[in-house]
Amino acid sequence: MHPWLLHALMLPNLLRHIQYPMKHHEVVAAIIQRDDTFLCLQRGPSKYDYISHKYEFPGGKVETGETREEALIREIKEELALDIQVQKHFMTVEHEYADFKITMHGFLCQAGGEQLTLHEHIAYQWLTAHQLPALDWAAADIPFVSKLVAQ
Repeated sequence: MHPWLLHALMLPNLLRHIQYPMKHHEVVAAIIQRDDTFLCLQRGPSKYDYISHKYEFPGGKVETGETREEALIREIKEELALDIQVQKHFMTVEHEYADFKITMHGFLCQAGGEQLTLHEHIAYQWLTAHQLPALDWAAADIPFVSKLVAQ
């Protein structure tokens, strides 16, 4: 067998063992409060089974040139058509999913109104802190839930 043919046959096996750097995203999450309840949103289907239909606090990626607070206001306006007031940083979570890593900065926020429109989620609930653990949360959001329940 020619050496080039041997290399061509072995290439797929070699490529399978190469470890590519995992994508990392900096994201923000709005922990939106109304009276004594928090806004919980359910994701729709996803290409990643481990986050499909899970509950989360809404938010998204921080764009170049944006502050975290600006990103949060923009994301909530896009996802929910809702104005919010960002009050203060709540906590930051580092989480590694199977396909990507995130650094998620959570902020306590107040809703600027009662009406919201779901553009990216399939359902929402307003729950008290002690009701939050009953939902099936995305893994990265669980530290937020735990801290809210403990307070």
